Amino acid sequence: MLKKVWRGRGRLPKNMHSYKDTRILDYLARIAMTYKVDSSGFFDCIVEAWNHKESECKQLMIRCRKKTKDSAIFLFTNLQKVVAQFSIPTTILLGSNQLESYMRTMQPRRVSSVKSHEDANPRINNLKAGMKRINVKARVLEIPKSKMVYTRFGTMAYVSNALVADETGSIRIGLWNQQINII
Repeated sequence: MLKKVWRGRGRLPKNMHSYKDTRILDYLARIAMTYKVDSSGFFDCIVEAWNHKESECKQLMIRCRKKTKDSAIFLFTNLQKVVAQFSIPTTILLGSNQLESYMRTMQPRRVSSVKSHEDANPRINNLKAGMKRINVKARVLEIPKSKMVYTRFGTMAYVSNALVADETGSIRIGLWNQQINII
């Protein structure tokens, strides 16, 4: 299957999103999935909030806090707790519901990672890049001597890449500072 790659200047083709638009659609998709809101209804509520300052979508309150020529800043709350606040370009708001088509493309990836999260003890061979907050039962095979490194924030830290394994495979995991002594 060929991927569409845009190498030109000027506007992107209709069915391609810029990196910034993709990130915004990803944020919106995560909110919709977390709060179990239908993507088309969620998008309609965002547009309604853009037009009328405020909208409610199930348990989410959406407020348009500021409008500019190119974008609008939205605040998403759930029972008075802030869920997110970010800017959405008017190109997304004026166009057709891009969120629905975006969620259709990401659904298979999300479903597979969610299933692994639900397992009581996922196996190493089921892990995929980008998965977070995973608990794996594994044997520690090796913990190399830690090295002192300078982080991008200008601080010093100790790091070690431990080798762990279960019956399905082995991986290296990065351990930082106190994590090294815990394992």
